[in-house]
Amino acid sequence: MYGELIPKGGGDPIPLLKQRLLIGRRLSCDISLQFPNISSQHCEMEICNGYWRIQDLGSSNGIKVNGVRCDSKFLFPGDEVSIAKHKYEISYEPDPNALPPEEDDPFATSLMEKAGLVRKKRKKRPESSHVDDIIGDASTTTIKPPLKPTGNKQEDEILGWLTED
Repeated sequence: MYGELIPKGGGDPIPLLKQRLLIGRRLSCDISLQFPNISSQHCEMEICNGYWRIQDLGSSNGIKVNGVRCDSKFLFPGDEVSIAKHKYEISYEPDPNALPPEEDDPFATSLMEKAGLVRKKRKKRPESSHVDDIIGDASTTTIKPPLKPTGNKQEDEILGWLTED
């Protein structure tokens, strides 16, 4: 056993039997939580470098660690984990030979996302198959719009400026 989730407010502890666990409402999940506000595949927990890490899988009601909404976070023994509105305390022994994970960048997530007022937008793959039409690196991919002359000299000049590299 790799630890357990202890329900806040009472209930039987949930044993963490594998190093990677899928948590959700589906019966096929490793940990099945039969509550209507839990998504079918809500989140995933995995041991990374001797410490548990939780990651939201795009659920409707999200996850929180110690009261702060997050997409993913390393968990330390005694941390409070909220899956939707269901709270658990995680209990486990970290690997004594592993270094503690680095804290996540607090500025990587906007305040609106942290407050749960907006969802993080997932990046879509560009529809263009031409590599020459793609500008930027993998994290900020933009598709260059095709330049189509309008017949108006002033508008064509402005379009030229807007589409310059």
